Amino acid sequence: MEIGIIGLPQCGKTTIFNALTGGDASTSLHASGSLSTNIGIAKVYDERLDVLKGIFMPKKVVPAEVRYVDIAGLTRGFGKDEGVGGKFLNIISGVDALLHVVRVFEDDKVPHIDGDIDPVRDLVTMDLELMISDVTIIDRRLVKIEEGLKGAKPSEREQWLKEKDFLLKIKQNLELEIPIWQQGLTQEQIHNLSHYQFLSAKPLLVVLNIDESQLQNASDLEDKIKSFHTYPQFRVVALCGKLEMDLAQMTNEEASEFRADFGLMEPALEKAIKLSYELLGLLSFFTTVSGELKAWTVPCGTTALRAAGKIHTDIERGFIKAEVVRYADLTQCGSMADVRKQGLMKLEGKNYIIQDGDTITFLFNI
Repeated sequence: MEIGIIGLPQCGKTTIFNALTGGDASTSLHASGSLSTNIGIAKVYDERLDVLKGIFMPKKVVPAEVRYVDIAGLTRGFGKDEGVGGKFLNIISGVDALLHVVRVFEDDKVPHIDGDIDPVRDLVTMDLELMISDVTIIDRRLVKIEEGLKGAKPSEREQWLKEKDFLLKIKQNLELEIPIWQQGLTQEQIHNLSHYQFLSAKPLLVVLNIDESQLQNASDLEDKIKSFHTYPQFRVVALCGKLEMDLAQMTNEEASEFRADFGLMEPALEKAIKLSYELLGLLSFFTTVSGELKAWTVPCGTTALRAAGKIHTDIERGFIKAEVVRYADLTQCGSMADVRKQGLMKLEGKNYIIQDGDTITFLFNI
């Protein structure tokens, strides 16, 4: 899972990046207009791994990972695919979801580019820029379609014209400031759009960057933004970026004590990842091979065959069966020996739909 972090200048994007990844990227480089890009890996905390570790006693435990890409603050006009904006658009176009950092904190030493703090205005500004970017993508594609039509055969011409008509309808709505997610497209149409990498169609997690004095009002701030958006693949969470960045540098014990003092129930990373999994419709399954317990992330609805390919293409190609144990059954039995004794080990075929928490051993032959 790869998530692109976007936001207007001086919103605290890199602070949030450091909070999520435990990194120490400079928070002043982007503010000074640097073209640098921060990339960090966050381990996905899953308490089930701790339980499974006690059962399997592996030599190594490997959690799933999230890759965060933090780019410089985006100013108005970046969606036109020109200059610096174009460079960063190429970077974020391939991510699975967008994390939009919206400034809510007050700080006279860090002036907002528009002079005052208005989260809804900033959210609208970014939405418009994402739509402008999508129009730019469509315009480039329409030029290629026109070129293709010139020498196209009758059978090819029909396909070109069908795509052109579809894109023109989407463009018309975008120019009316209707993002792609709000255009009432079918699941099949959305799937067909995936290779265009439209930004206003990507799942969106909004992080409201608040200060310590606003922590007690975090829920109210979240509700305000939630009411503004009705997007199914939209989530919002309020975090104190500066505080969470400091906590990410502490030991787990020290951070837990500080969180308790502030009334914080869980780390920023865990909140963000939970919401990201919801946005993208993801689940985790586990494998235990050669003394290694490992978590894997796949979309809901993934078949055993596809899950095998997630591990290695050879396993997918030579797939025979999958030995599957449900997490609840394994924890209740306490050992694989008891799982087998009670007949709870299931032998599944390639079309079996992976369930969250499954522990799987893939049988294959190549």
